[in-house]
Amino acid sequence: MNVSLYQAAAAMNAQARAQEVISQNLALSAVPAARRLETSLSSVPAGFASGAPQAPGNLFHIPRLSVATNFTQGEITPSQSPTDLAIEGPGFFELQLPDGTLAYTRRGQFRLDAQGYLVNYQGLRVMGENGPVQLDPRRADAITITPDGQVLQGAEVRARLRLVEFTNPQGLRALPGGWFVPEDPALLPQPATRSRIIQGARESSNISPLTEMASLLTSLRLFEANQRVLQTQDERMGRIIAELGNPG
Repeated sequence: MNVSLYQAAAAMNAQARAQEVISQNLALSAVPAARRLETSLSSVPAGFASGAPQAPGNLFHIPRLSVATNFTQGEITPSQSPTDLAIEGPGFFELQLPDGTLAYTRRGQFRLDAQGYLVNYQGLRVMGENGPVQLDPRRADAITITPDGQVLQGAEVRARLRLVEFTNPQGLRALPGGWFVPEDPALLPQPATRSRIIQGARESSNISPLTEMASLLTSLRLFEANQRVLQTQDERMGRIIAELGNPG
């Protein structure tokens, strides 16, 4: 068995996947509160040499790519809308999906719908401690949201936003709408203790296009290097086969 062929092919596959992740990061770099996906390579056992005793010395390894979400906070900048909210700290807003289940987001670009519900840019309702946050759409009073999540319309407290944190945010799975759901049902949200809300502000993504372009170039070079290894080994095997087939 030519182990180097398998290792080079596995490395090419890993770098191709890494390039997909980098492309996704570049596409999300301008999306508010988007989170960067980070890749890492590890060495994993692939199997045993054919026909050899299954001893540890005959085990060979191949590279494997792992992907994790970077939840580092992005830059917070002022906006002109009182319903734009940013979170300082590791917290998440809670959203109600159309099927009644809950999802979590840091993208606080909210607005009031015709019924006075506070919704995100997709129309999903933002949850408070006692259900979806609803204001009176007929009133022109100023909307104030305090750092601890109290929602006031004029001087009247209408609701309190449900701000949550997770002990292990890596257990969250990203969905296309820019929100997250727990991979494991046992991963439960906890009341936020290390986060506060900033009204009239937006959080940018934590993705640097310059860093992603540099990573893309590195990944392309690694892909090409392993491609050359694959071609070299293939040519070597071809020469060996040709020589064995023509002993004269």
